[in-house]
Amino acid sequence: MLFIQDLIKDYPAYIELPVQWGDMDAMQHVNNVAYLRYLESGRIRFFADALKINALPTETGWILAEVNCRYKFPLTYPDTIIVATRVMPETLDEFSVKLQQIIVSTRHERVAAEGWSRLVFYDYAQTRKTAITEAVRARLRS
Repeated sequence: MLFIQDLIKDYPAYIELPVQWGDMDAMQHVNNVAYLRYLESGRIRFFADALKINALPTETGWILAEVNCRYKFPLTYPDTIIVATRVMPETLDEFSVKLQQIIVSTRHERVAAEGWSRLVFYDYAQTRKTAITEAVRARLRS
């Protein structure tokens, strides 16, 4: 577990999730869609724990603009994964930010996938992007 702690030390938020039997596909490895769900769970934990922001939108909040996943090796059941998330500070602009994530297999003690996502600050009442507030921007920088 020390090696895993070293892998995630630069990520301010992480979540541990069990790999479910139903996450696997006919090829007997975790389906690519499951990885995207894992990344989603990591983003939700990041906003709740690291930024202390409600991940569920009220009037303004985040909306996913793009997501990318690079698969390093196939996960299988049984396993437990850790999804670690951090801000890519150089990507913070007026309306959006990119997050970098890793999915770590605790069984294999290595990174199973790397993910990046761009989130846009969104006004749900006006149904359009809006500028990131200074309070949120400060939390993203810390």
